[in-house]
Amino acid sequence: MTAWLLEVGGGGGGGATDPVASVLLALAVILVASKVGGDAAMRLGQPAVLGELGAGMLLGNLGLVGFHRLEGIRVNPHVNMLAELGVVLLLFEVGLASTVREMAKVGVSATLVALLGVIAPLLLGWGVSAALLPSASIYTHVFIGSALTATSVGITARVLRDLKKSEAPEGRIILGAAVIDDVLGLVVLAAVAGIIGAANSGGSISFLEIGIIVGKAGGFLVTAVLLGGFLTPRLFRVAFRLRGSGLLIVSALVICFLFSYAASEAGLAPIVGAFAAGLVLEPVHYQRLAGDQGDFQLEDLLAPVTAFLVPIFFVLMGLRVDLSGFGHLDIVALALALTAAAILGKQACALGVGKGIDRLSVGIGMIPRGEVGLIFANIGLGIRVAGTPILDRSTFSAIVIMVILTTVVTPPALRWSLSRGARRERRIRFQPG
Repeated sequence: MTAWLLEVGGGGGGGATDPVASVLLALAVILVASKVGGDAAMRLGQPAVLGELGAGMLLGNLGLVGFHRLEGIRVNPHVNMLAELGVVLLLFEVGLASTVREMAKVGVSATLVALLGVIAPLLLGWGVSAALLPSASIYTHVFIGSALTATSVGITARVLRDLKKSEAPEGRIILGAAVIDDVLGLVVLAAVAGIIGAANSGGSISFLEIGIIVGKAGGFLVTAVLLGGFLTPRLFRVAFRLRGSGLLIVSALVICFLFSYAASEAGLAPIVGAFAAGLVLEPVHYQRLAGDQGDFQLEDLLAPVTAFLVPIFFVLMGLRVDLSGFGHLDIVALALALTAAAILGKQACALGVGKGIDRLSVGIGMIPRGEVGLIFANIGLGIRVAGTPILDRSTFSAIVIMVILTTVVTPPALRWSLSRGARRERRIRFQPG
C-alpha cells in the first residue's frame, strides 16, 4: 500500500502499469475524504459541500509539509473526467428541483431581483479584478465578474426550509430569483466563452456579436425547454414498453446527456444542456413509468449516482486550491475583495423587492455562491487565450475562498434577518391600541 501511495492518481504504482489501478485508489481517497469532510462540516452546522472542499484543500496542500504522494490526483485526466460528469449531473439535479411552471409563477419581482443580482456582482467583480490584477487581460476581469453572478439555490433553500419560511413572500422571491439567477448565470457564461473564443480566433467581437451569443444561449434554453416538453413524454412512453429494470433512471440520463451534447454542439457549456434537461423532466411526464418501476421519484433514483460523482468534483476543486498563495498579501486581498463584492452585489437585489417584503432578508438569501461559483471557476481553469489560462491557480484559489466565505456567512445571517422580521411582527401585533 505504501508503494501505491507514491503514485496515487498517477499513471500507476508499485510497478503496476494498469492506469485503472491508480484511478481506483484515487477514488477511494477522494470518497473517504469527502465523507469525513462532509461529516465535520455538518457537525458544525455547515453544508456538506464545504467539508468536501475543505478535505480537498487539505489533501492538495500536504506538499507544504513535505507529503507529495497525493499530488497526482489533481492532474489525473480520468479523475477529472469523472468530476466533469459529476458537474453535468449536479446541474441536471438543480434543474430537476425547479420546473418551468414554478419559474413562471415567481412573477416580476423575482425576475427583477435576479437581474439586479446578476448585473451588480458582475460589474463589481470586474472592477475588483481590474483594480487588483492590473496585468491580467480583460477576459480575466470579465470571467471573474461572471463567477460572482449565480446564487446557490440549494444552500438558501435548506435554511428557509429549516425556518419554515419557504412559503413566506421572502422565501418565494429568494428561491424563484435564485433559479432565474442560475439561468442568467449560464447565459453570461456562454457569452463570456463566446467572446474568448472569438479572441482565440484572432478576431475582435462587437456588441452586436455579443448580443447574438447571448441570444444564442437564451434561444437554446428556450428551444430545449419547448422541444423537450414535447419530446420527453413521448420518449418515456416508448421506455414504458420496454422490459427490464432501471428504465426510468436510464431514460432520464439519456435525455440529460443528449441535451448536454446538444449544448456543446451549439457552442455552449454542456452544463447548460443538463440544466435545461432537468427543467423539462416534470414528474407528470414519467409518472406512469415511475409507477411501473416501483413508484420511485427520479430524484431518489439519481441520488446514488450523484452521491458518487458529485463529491469527486468538490474534492477535486479543493485539491486545486493553492494555499501557499495566501502567504502573499495580494492574493489574500483579492479573496477578501471578491467576497465583499459578492456580498454587496447581491444586496442590489433589494431594489427589485416590492413594499411589505423584508428586503434585507432577500439580499442575504441571494449571497451564497456554492456549487455554481465553483463550476464557473473550474471552467475558467480550462479556458485559454493565446495559450494562457485566463485563471491561474492563485486566482482560482481566491475565487474558491470567496465561495466558501459567502456560503458560510449566509445561514446564520439569514436566520438572524428572518427572525428579526418575526420579532418586529410580534411587537407590532401586541402593541396596545
